[in-house]
Amino acid sequence: MEKNYFAHETAVIDAGCEIGPGTKIWHFSHVMPNCKLGANCNLGQNVVVSPEVVLGDNVKVQNNVSIYTGVICEDDVFLGPSMVFTNVTNPRSAVNRRGQYERTRVGKGASIGANATIVCGNDIGEYAFIGAGSVVTKTVPAYALIVGNPARQIGWMSSYGHRLTFDDNGQAICPESKEVYQLRPEGKVVRIA
Repeated sequence: MEKNYFAHETAVIDAGCEIGPGTKIWHFSHVMPNCKLGANCNLGQNVVVSPEVVLGDNVKVQNNVSIYTGVICEDDVFLGPSMVFTNVTNPRSAVNRRGQYERTRVGKGASIGANATIVCGNDIGEYAFIGAGSVVTKTVPAYALIVGNPARQIGWMSSYGHRLTFDDNGQAICPESKEVYQLRPEGKVVRIA
């Protein structure tokens, strides 16, 4: 069967993984068994995708990112250079915790900045924006703008990556897409038009 993706000659692709059409895997990257990469993904240099990881379509993984077992990234996720996922909350070298990996789901369209750390078991909502160097220790709502260590929410972002400013009626308009967002009383943002 002819492969319909690109892998640099230095990349290691283990048997038993599934790679979608149009995906590119660059220098010194390692795609391990039983993981699933969607269509049109881009894995930069020195990326590791561990067993059973799932990446949706059009996921962009920048250089030096390790995506550990338990991580699921939905479509259109951006993982910035050298950002970090964990998959065990209490690792010890002398204690084998295989099979105790915690799940982390990164929602559609979310962006995680360079050198950010996502502590396992904390899901990232769709279109959330995690600033560079942030350390995420709790679940992140959809469209939230998160920064710092420990990370805290400082605002909301549109699906096009623009900071939203809400009027007295709790509505905001993305300056690029003109999409309309509503800030709900329970502290969630939804796109309404």
